[in-house]
Amino acid sequence: MVKHTSRRPVPGPGDAKRGVDGHLAYLLRQGAAAVRLRMERELADLNVTPPQFSTMTMIAAYDGISGADLARLTLLTPQTVNVILRNLERDGAVHKAPDPEHGRILRLSLTPHGQRLLAACRARVDRVEVALADTLTRREEQIVRNWLAKLAKHWLGEP
Repeated sequence: MVKHTSRRPVPGPGDAKRGVDGHLAYLLRQGAAAVRLRMERELADLNVTPPQFSTMTMIAAYDGISGADLARLTLLTPQTVNVILRNLERDGAVHKAPDPEHGRILRLSLTPHGQRLLAACRARVDRVEVALADTLTRREEQIVRNWLAKLAKHWLGEP
């Protein structure tokens, strides 16, 4: 049996391979995890998760959206969206109504309670966005925005 006596310490976020010399895909994932954690903390006392916030945001933006389209917009699986919708509906934040032409399709909208809840969440997430943008110059922010939008369009766009 080989005994290892010397270990290199695991670097902290932003250091060594977790920093500028790290793999780009890892750095993107690490940054997304940091933002998600900050959002979770901001939304915790409202009992709303970042995926629930994203779901309500897209329902508000696209009133009457179907669950399938909602899954595509939120980048979540249909199964995850169904669980989120069940919980939001149970809490009185979301209303489902059958599509008048295609009865199997359910159209989603926020209830007045859902609209108030989303507004409270939005105020908190706006603080996260401001803090995020404060780490960049305006020029850097525009570069990052352009790069992320280009990445999504190129890799998530229709074939």
